[in-house]
Amino acid sequence: MLDHSELLVVGECVADIVRLPDEADRVHPGGSPANVAYGLARLGHRAVLLTQLGPDENGRLVRDHLVSGGVDVRTDGSTARTPSAAVTLDGAGQASYAFDVSWTLAPVAVEPAPVHVHTGSIGAVVEPGSATVLDLVRAARATATVSYDPNVRPGLMGDRTAAVRRVEECVGLSDVVKASDEDLEWLYPGEDPEQVAAGWLGRGPAVVLVTRGGDGALAVLPGGRVTVEAPAVEVADTVGAGDAFMSGTLHALAAQGLLGPDARERLRAVDRDTVADVLRHAVASAAVTVSRAGANPPGPDELREALAHN
Repeated sequence: MLDHSELLVVGECVADIVRLPDEADRVHPGGSPANVAYGLARLGHRAVLLTQLGPDENGRLVRDHLVSGGVDVRTDGSTARTPSAAVTLDGAGQASYAFDVSWTLAPVAVEPAPVHVHTGSIGAVVEPGSATVLDLVRAARATATVSYDPNVRPGLMGDRTAAVRRVEECVGLSDVVKASDEDLEWLYPGEDPEQVAAGWLGRGPAVVLVTRGGDGALAVLPGGRVTVEAPAVEVADTVGAGDAFMSGTLHALAAQGLLGPDARERLRAVDRDTVADVLRHAVASAAVTVSRAGANPPGPDELREALAHN
C-alpha cells in the first residue's frame, strides 16, 4: 500500500550497457523513470517505482541499485526480460542509444493514492503497457499532481505524427512538464522550443520546463518565462542528466509545498521567483550528475553544496 506522503513514479527500468572506444562494456542501472525515482529517494523522498523487471542478471542489478538508494520497487509480476539499451558515448560524453525493450505493464492497484505521480519516456508511449500508464495517470489526477517527461527515444517512438498525439495527450494530463530542446526538435522539427512550450502550456500544465544542455534551462508559465544558466562543470557523460533535472525539480516543488492535489491551484499561480528557485535546484542536480559517470544523482548534501557554488 502507498502512503499519501509517497511519490509514485511509473515507467521502465533499463540496463544501460555503456560502450566506450577501446574499453570493455559496463552495465549501469538506468531507465528514465527509474532514474527519477532513484534521484527522489536519494534526496530523502519516499519514492515508489511501479515498473517491470525480469528475473535475470540485469533485473537483479537494477533492483539492487534502486533498493540501495531507498526506492520501493513494485512490479506487475511479469517475467519478461529486463529491457536493455546499448549506450555509445562520443568524445564529448554525449550518449546515443540502441534499445532492446518490451513494455507490457499490467494494471496494478495503487492505494491509497500518492501525493504525486510522475511518468514519461518509454513507459508512456510504448504499447501495450503505455495504455495502463495513462489509465493510472487519469485516475490519479483526482488525488495527486502529475508530472511528465517525454524523454524522446526516436527508435522507439514509431510514427512521428502518432507519437506527437500521444505526447500531447500526456501533456494535457500533467501539471508539470519537462522536455529537452532535443526532444522538442524531434517532435516538432524546425519549431522554436519556447513557442512549443507555450503551446503545451495551453493544453493544461501549470508550468513547462525546457532543458538546453550547457545553455541552461527555461520555464514557461502563464506569467511569462524564466531562464537560468547551467553551472560550469567538467562533463564526464550526460547519462541521466535530464532525469536528475526532473528529480531536482520535484524535490524543489515539494519543498515549496507545490505538490499534491491541495497544491494544484497554488502551482497554477506560482510566481517567477519560485520557479527560478526550482530551476536552480534542477540545473544544480543535473550538473552534479554529468560530472561523474552514469546516472548518479546527488544526495541532499551534494545538492546543497552545488547550489552554494552556483
